[in-house]
Amino acid sequence: MSDLQCPATLLIVPSGLDEDELCGGRLTDKGREQVRRLVEQVRPRRIAGVHCSTMDAAVRAAELAASELGVRLVVADGLQELSVGEPAENGHAVVERFKDAAAEIADTHRGETVLVFTHRSVMSLAIPRLSVNVRNDHAAQRLLPDCAPVEVEVDADGWRVISWPGVPDTSPASGPSSPGGAQNRREPTSSMPLSAS
Repeated sequence: MSDLQCPATLLIVPSGLDEDELCGGRLTDKGREQVRRLVEQVRPRRIAGVHCSTMDAAVRAAELAASELGVRLVVADGLQELSVGEPAENGHAVVERFKDAAAEIADTHRGETVLVFTHRSVMSLAIPRLSVNVRNDHAAQRLLPDCAPVEVEVDADGWRVISWPGVPDTSPASGPSSPGGAQNRREPTSSMPLSAS
């Protein structure tokens, strides 16, 4: 990534849309409602553009958001969800292709705020591992809700998580034994709303 004089702010969103919110390739009423709530939440941020993964759920959500915000939509390879089965991606490859896609977006939007539609699993894996101020297991401790953006600043010094939505996971599976938790000594940021209510 080229040197960023001003950080780019990425509002990275898990589309949260599945077959229940997609019908014949179109958003259902429930899906549209989720996206429109998000748009009204971020509208005061003067969004400079909308980017999304190549997967249908993200594209449909991003199309509506871009239309409502009156900004350009760019579909970007590298933001797609984890692949499973044969052949499956390894974690390092997933983080690297997500990083490359996000870096290109950040380079395009220096000093601006953009909306990026992707998917929960790839976000939960990649963002903590790319950010300097949260633990690798941060997503395991704070599960991402549908259509709720993680705010990240990206510049030449790296990635910083500004806000991470969701509530703590209190299940027995969570805790210090989560992957990456024991070895990564970075402190997680506190969860905070994107904007004041």
